[in-house]
This record gives sequence, C-alpha cells and structure tokens, in this order.
Amino acid sequence: MVRNFTHSEFLQQVKFHNQSMEWSPGIRQTCGMKFLIREKRLAAGLTQEALADRLGISVSLFNGLETGKRRVNETHLEGLSSVLGMPVSELIDEKRPTVVLAGEVRAGAEVAFSASGDGSRVECPPGLPSPKMLAVLVEGDGMEPVYSRGDVLFYARDEHEGVPRSAIGHKCVCEDEDGVGWVKQVREGSEPGLFHLISLNPFAQNNLNVRLKWAARMRLHWPADLVTKV
Repeated sequence: MVRNFTHSEFLQQVKFHNQSMEWSPGIRQTCGMKFLIREKRLAAGLTQEALADRLGISVSLFNGLETGKRRVNETHLEGLSSVLGMPVSELIDEKRPTVVLAGEVRAGAEVAFSASGDGSRVECPPGLPSPKMLAVLVEGDGMEPVYSRGDVLFYARDEHEGVPRSAIGHKCVCEDEDGVGWVKQVREGSEPGLFHLISLNPFAQNNLNVRLKWAARMRLHWPADLVTKV
C-alpha cells in the first residue's frame, strides 16, 4: 500500500536536506541577480580590505555586498568591473536559485505530497523569494482549463499552521485535517473553523465545511513552457 505523506513531514525533509547543502557565501539566495564577488576577489588574490580600499568603501560594507547582506547596486558593479578588469557580466552568476517540488496535483485537484525534500526542483521565477518558496507540479488534465499538465504552482507558508486571513477568498495550496492536500479557492465555512474549498474547475466538486491544518495563498502560476526542471 502506498503511503500518502503529509506536508509537515515533507517540510521536515526539506529542512534536513537544506541544512546539509553548502551555499557559496558570494551568492545571494534570492530570485534576483546572484553575484560572484567572493569568487572573483579570491581569483584576483585580493583581501576584502584591499578590494574595499580600491572601491573606496568601508570593509563592513564590502563584506555585506560579498555575503549578500547588503544590496549590490549599479555603482558597486561598475566599480568591481573596473578594479577587477572584467565586464560586469562576469560578476553575475546566470544560474537561478531553485525551488523544491513539494508534490503533484492530480485528479480532483488533490495534492500528493512527496516523501522527501531532496527530490525534483525547478528554477525559481524572477521576483519570488526562493528560500520561502515551495511548488507543486500539475499532472494530467484534471485542472483544465485553469491549469494544464506540466504547469507549476508556487506558494509559501507564511504561517506554519492555520489559515491566515490573507488566504481567504484566494487560490491556495492547503491540507485538510486528514492530511489530504488540495489546490482550491478557500472560503469561510458555515461555522468558525470550517472552510469551503471551491474547485477552480467549474465542473468539479467543491469540498464544503472542511477543517484545515493550513492554507497557503498561491503566489504564482508558471506555465509548463516556462518551467525549467533541474
């Protein structure tokens, strides 16, 4: 018998997996640009103090730029380009951060959460904060005409448990008290603590007066032809 894993079990696996990963200090883990300042400085044989001095900035500011704690702007990039003798393009890592696929959306908009957090990943679209993002992959055509096979739905659980007010009335990834995941619009139920799960497919069945463990508002729908699996 195949066991259905809950989202909480999946998150524990993701946390364990991410803690075991070694991230380069010179790359900011966001879905904006990522910079290779540390790598290029070391390749040039310069200390932080020496490069900061040539740029005319404090060592603390340079350290923040290198570790991603401070925002890198156009002036910083132009200065680094001039001092290191390389085009700005060589200071930018073209690889995008990735987001783990938490599960698959199957028939009836039901989500089958993955058994572990080290499985398939997709590139994070621009503008999304990758460390907080999770995603589910649409399988089959049960979500037509709203979503199609291969589409990816991104979401973030701002609250570990419960249903935040910001989720009410919106498309969400959620999990009911029985551990079953859904992609539905969440509305308030007929009693406090109960919720209506409204199907996005007008021909599919709604789930009424359901108790939810949590609900996370969907942040982005990424069509299949834009998805890059890694």
